Amino acid sequence: MKHHVIITVGRQLGSGGGCIARLLAGIFGCTLYDKEILSVAAKESGFCEQFFEQNDERKGFLKTLFHPRVPHVGDNSFYDCNFSQDGLFKFQSDAMQKVASEKNCVFVGRCADYVLRDNPDLVSIFVTANDEDRIKTIMERQPCSREEAEKLIHSKDSSRASYYNYYTGKRWGHADSYDICVNSSVLGIENTADWLADFIRKRT
Repeated sequence: MKHHVIITVGRQLGSGGGCIARLLAGIFGCTLYDKEILSVAAKESGFCEQFFEQNDERKGFLKTLFHPRVPHVGDNSFYDCNFSQDGLFKFQSDAMQKVASEKNCVFVGRCADYVLRDNPDLVSIFVTANDEDRIKTIMERQPCSREEAEKLIHSKDSSRASYYNYYTGKRWGHADSYDICVNSSVLGIENTADWLADFIRKRT
């Protein structure tokens, strides 16, 4: 297996994709970047991390862009830095490419498979799960009612799909957009991670 390992994990809400990404990072000795990449992007761009958090995996206009209390750091200007949602995506993409060139990484969501598509070490994964398992997971995590869990799943998945499809020109969650798609309900979280680890070793 090559020394350099770059893994991206897209995921449905409640599928356990984040947990699987964490397990894979441990197996391969990678640095995990989920929301952590927002901190890196903020540091590299000079903008407050709040900007990236508020627009994390969401497609739309920046409603707080010209709010007088919006925090801003560094020497960048609203008018000369292409500050927009597309600008935030560019900063985030640059941060991903930078850390991927420096170390073994596992990235969760945020179109990482597209951003790093030219990296020869990339293995892109998408994790799904049965609806009942996803609903149960969300109800345990929140906690919330079944109806609330179903609404949250629909809303979050729709948001992620819109964001991904807009920036990549591909289809979120469709097999032709990734190296492999897997249903975590079949083997469970830990066994799915182990199975994917075997796939990654063979793939790389």
